[in-house]
Amino acid sequence: MTPVRRMRPLLGTYVEISAVGEHADLEDAIAHAFDAIVQIQHLLSFHEVTSDLSKLNMAETGVYITLHPISIRVLRLANAITQASMGLFNCTVGGTLVAKGILPKHSPQVYLPSGNADDIQISKKQAKRNRPILITLDGIAKGYAVDCAIRTLKQYGCTAGLVNAGGDLRMFGNLSVPVYQRNINDEALFLGHLQNAAIATSCVRHTHDANFPAWIVAPDALPKEGVYSVIAHSAWRADALTKVACVATDAVRENILTKLGGRLVLPVENPTT
Repeated sequence: MTPVRRMRPLLGTYVEISAVGEHADLEDAIAHAFDAIVQIQHLLSFHEVTSDLSKLNMAETGVYITLHPISIRVLRLANAITQASMGLFNCTVGGTLVAKGILPKHSPQVYLPSGNADDIQISKKQAKRNRPILITLDGIAKGYAVDCAIRTLKQYGCTAGLVNAGGDLRMFGNLSVPVYQRNINDEALFLGHLQNAAIATSCVRHTHDANFPAWIVAPDALPKEGVYSVIAHSAWRADALTKVACVATDAVRENILTKLGGRLVLPVENPTT
């Protein structure tokens, strides 16, 4: 059966959704999958001053803010991976990114450059910042949005599907697609075929590029330039672990990714396809 494909500008990139299902209304399924992504964008965008994330960041330090259940869920995931990776993934580096002009400044408050997992406290329906840090979920929210879209396609009867949000890619069912990594020299390198899994890619550059605004913040020294792709069962995990891959040393990178549920994917030498 021929897949139905649609694309929209969302999450600061272009999002493509492809769906297959003999007994499903594919157009309806895809429309609802896009709606799920739009909801994530409105809740978790650092750029939107009215988002849940911005409300939390602009709230008085030490004061609990009531948040949407999705926002609580993603905060828990981000904080857990910050702790489990010993800060290699760090969702509290918003102060550094605002100071560099990479993220917008919504408040005259003075913020720390970064913090740690203990700076965020989360209850069932609320969250607070224990110190004046800025939380950014850019390293995980796009992947989570992809997962939500995949879940929606399944709920609406699709037997196979693909969601690609600017390289954060997840697919399920009887679909297999070739995946390429664009390296630091803008060359497309073949990584293999993906099926029933998720993959994400992050890039370390030492100069900020307006055409590629992402910026990796390391706990210590400036990380080595390069491009890192990670495969995992969920897109949120693959998305988060690419940041771990970027800042981890060569000696520990593969080991820590494995412990955290991901796997580094390297370009295929002399591909036959």
